[in-house]
Amino acid sequence: MAIKEPTTVAPRPAAHGRKSALSRLGEMLTKSETQIEADELQEDAARMGCTPMCDLQDRQEATVSGTVRAVTLRPRVNVPALVIDLYDGSRTINLVWLGRRTIGGIQPGTYLRVHGRVTHTRGVPTIFNPSYEIVPPRAH
Repeated sequence: MAIKEPTTVAPRPAAHGRKSALSRLGEMLTKSETQIEADELQEDAARMGCTPMCDLQDRQEATVSGTVRAVTLRPRVNVPALVIDLYDGSRTINLVWLGRRTIGGIQPGTYLRVHGRVTHTRGVPTIFNPSYEIVPPRAH
């Protein structure tokens, strides 16, 4: 009678690059809520094929996505400017729409995917008049 060698079974990798339930539980116990949210936003942006905001270069044309953190109307003498702070878990950028006072559907907490040319204004990455898409909550 032959003696069989004991076999070990490697843990099954999570589907599509997602983390296993055990590793997510471990993260929840060791990471702050802010860091977990940042990681999830970065994963969402990568899944949507967007450039991480921390990697944006001046004059680069880019598509980014993230959560609206603040909406501000900056009144100008002749032209109003709607300024939105967008956060992807790695950095915040400013989105500026010249001549706009509001954009329906965009408020703090809204998830956006935007495209445009990046410029650095006072050291902050900024996209003026970007094209945008409001992403439904379950789609990102």
